[in-house]
Amino acid sequence: MNYIKTLSRSLGAKLIMITGVILFLSISAWAYINIRYYKEKLLDGIISETDRFANTIRLGTHYAMMLNSRKDINQIINNTAKQEDIETIRIYNKDGQIKFSNIPSELDQITNIKTEACNACHYTNPPLSILDLNHRVRMFYAPDGKRLMGIVSPIYNERSCYVSSCHFHTADKKVLGALDVVVSMDDTDKEIFMLEKAIIILAMSVLIVTSAAIFLFVLKFVSKPIHGLIASARLIAVGDYTTTITIDREDEIGELAKAFNQMKREIFKKEVELNRQKDEYQTLFERVPCIITVQDRNYNLLNYNREFSKRFDPTPGDFCFFAYKGRMKKCRECPVEKTFEDGLCHYSEEKSIKDGKLTHWVVRTAPIKNAKGEIVAAMEISLDITRSKFLEDRLEKVEKKYYAIFNNIPNPVFVLDADSLQILDCNESVKSVYGYDKDELTMISFLNLFKDQTVHNSLKLRTFSDIHQIRHVGKDGRILFVNIKISPLEYPEQKVLLVTTNDITQRLETEQQLIQAGKMATLGEMATGVAHELNQPLSVIKTASNFLMKKIRKNEPIKEDILFTMANEIDGHVDRAAKIINHMREFGRKSDMRLEKIRIDDVLKKAFEFFSQQLKLREIQVSWNIAEAVPMIMGDADRLEQVFINLLINARDAIEEKCLTNQRNCDKKISFDISVENDNVIVEVSDTGVGIPESLLEKIFEPFFTTKEVGKGTGLGLSISYGIVKDCGGNIRAVSEQGQGAAFIITFPVADKELWKTQFYL
Repeated sequence: MNYIKTLSRSLGAKLIMITGVILFLSISAWAYINIRYYKEKLLDGIISETDRFANTIRLGTHYAMMLNSRKDINQIINNTAKQEDIETIRIYNKDGQIKFSNIPSELDQITNIKTEACNACHYTNPPLSILDLNHRVRMFYAPDGKRLMGIVSPIYNERSCYVSSCHFHTADKKVLGALDVVVSMDDTDKEIFMLEKAIIILAMSVLIVTSAAIFLFVLKFVSKPIHGLIASARLIAVGDYTTTITIDREDEIGELAKAFNQMKREIFKKEVELNRQKDEYQTLFERVPCIITVQDRNYNLLNYNREFSKRFDPTPGDFCFFAYKGRMKKCRECPVEKTFEDGLCHYSEEKSIKDGKLTHWVVRTAPIKNAKGEIVAAMEISLDITRSKFLEDRLEKVEKKYYAIFNNIPNPVFVLDADSLQILDCNESVKSVYGYDKDELTMISFLNLFKDQTVHNSLKLRTFSDIHQIRHVGKDGRILFVNIKISPLEYPEQKVLLVTTNDITQRLETEQQLIQAGKMATLGEMATGVAHELNQPLSVIKTASNFLMKKIRKNEPIKEDILFTMANEIDGHVDRAAKIINHMREFGRKSDMRLEKIRIDDVLKKAFEFFSQQLKLREIQVSWNIAEAVPMIMGDADRLEQVFINLLINARDAIEEKCLTNQRNCDKKISFDISVENDNVIVEVSDTGVGIPESLLEKIFEPFFTTKEVGKGTGLGLSISYGIVKDCGGNIRAVSEQGQGAAFIITFPVADKELWKTQFYL
């Protein structure tokens, strides 16, 4: 029984069986066709031979019939019937009566016209007169079981019959009778039997030999290699990848063995990789810092990672709600339940109290499906967000705190969109400075607050961090001078500019008053020099007028050239006096700050010209060292002139103070140096005075600080000068060694750097 099962499972047995069946059917069909073909050939031969034999008898008896010689006819039939395999020879008349036969007992018997021998012609009415050979042949068996074949041949009414004087047949009769020849089929059947036997033996031999060959072929070339493959596959199944199948063939089995060996190597690699990934994912599952659980439909814990075990110390099979929260029934809103219902991922935020501590969780669930797509479990991933919640609460408090600070900052603060410069938000101080409510400014352009809404201002807001002394317009139309500080920052998902404005209108008015007071003080300081400057042209005018009056009193003529010379001198000195007075008037007038392109060497020369007489009176030498090409800077010429005059006054006083204390070593000298370095114009005003103590260098630019005696200085000159230089975008510093003089170094950036570089290198 087991052997049969083994055969039924054998590929070789199945192949042999299928091949055998196909061969059997094919050879059987071939044998059947051949046997049938040869049987038909033998029968056709016998029928043809018998038919020729019948014709021979009919022709042999024709002459005897014409002579009506019955004795001769009987003799011919009897002699012919003696041949082997001839059973019966009969001649029937048209009424079915046997007229001649080799069997005497049959003579004159009348047969049924519908019998087997006559039926070939008489099955129709009227009977057929012409039949082909196949319809005239019949097969039947004798009472002793012997197979016989009979051929009926019609005897036609020929012309020689119905014109002869010895016969009474009329011409309209076509058939006069029939010749029936019956032969035995014993020899033919034996021959057919031998033929069938030979073909069957041949077919069986071919079948057996072919099956044996297929069996041996399958056994050697199929079954044996397949058994090797099966054995190797079983070794692979138990994890043994060391065995190699050796089939040294170039056919499909050999290729299959090579492919099997390659598959085994690849499976081994894949298994190694799979085990590595399995270990990696198991490690990841266990060590991931969040909590992971796998639950069934009843919320039982099927699996969980180490983090969950460490936090909750569960028992396998616990309910998740009991392990998490110590509850005895499921939560009202359960994401695991929703996942089982719709097969989708769900999210929720949970909180629980354990050991007296409130804990917040973010929960995410996902379905786990089997191969059929059925949900068999749900994975729940939880992340502890307690600290994030704590920080959110603190952030909310901090936001409220800083929003309160934002609203209570005394200076106006604006939040602008970095691209459009629209006002997104502003604090409460905007109303006190600009007069606008917060709602009136929200979502309008910040440029609407500018007196001059130019593209230049828009560019400044996007590129500068500080903008000084910009004119803004309040709600009531009044002009405000403000300083602006700009800080880029990230607002909720967009880039913004944090803009703080400082209303300096009142400060500028105070500075203007201080600057004007400084100018008046400077004019007072220069009063003696200005008087001397005016005294000289007045003396010339006085002398010329006395000369003219003296000549007129004496009625003396005045030569034209002398008169022209004196008039020219008077005119020149009047222009000089007017220039001095105009310079004083321009210097002393109140003016607003206005930056424009100027040459700093021209401003310095103008200030020196205004103050030169003061220095001449005190015998102070002046040296100049000016670069050949001095680029333009941005500044206010009138105010920078005041800076240089203040520096000249300080230098003059420092030199005089030194000369009063040390007359032997009194070097009276002031130097002016203008140079260009790194796209900056540097102006240095130095003196040989008493110098400034190092401890006071950081204080000299503070308002109302002075090193002069009481009553000799206001302490505003350097402070005002510092503010003017800063407003022009420059920088001023002092260097000094006590007793060795002092130097003030002023640095201004070049107004048009690209143009200056082009001109300089050309």
